[in-house]
Amino acid sequence: MVTRKEDTPQRVANRKYEAKNKEKRQATSGNFQTMIPRELFDELTAFLRERNMTKVDFIKKAYELLKNQ
Repeated sequence: MVTRKEDTPQRVANRKYEAKNKEKRQATSGNFQTMIPRELFDELTAFLRERNMTKVDFIKKAYELLKNQ
């Protein structure tokens, strides 16, 4: 069983904000929610750091390249 931390005014405010804005946030962005092996993750992260590139930029670039093939 998961136990929640004690409610504080800030946690209550955060939950209220989250409930209020959940649909708007989900409508404007998405998440792949995927797991990859740690070795590949580390390799990709190092690759992106060398090129000063974000993961989102990487996904967009890969998508464009594959779409145009």
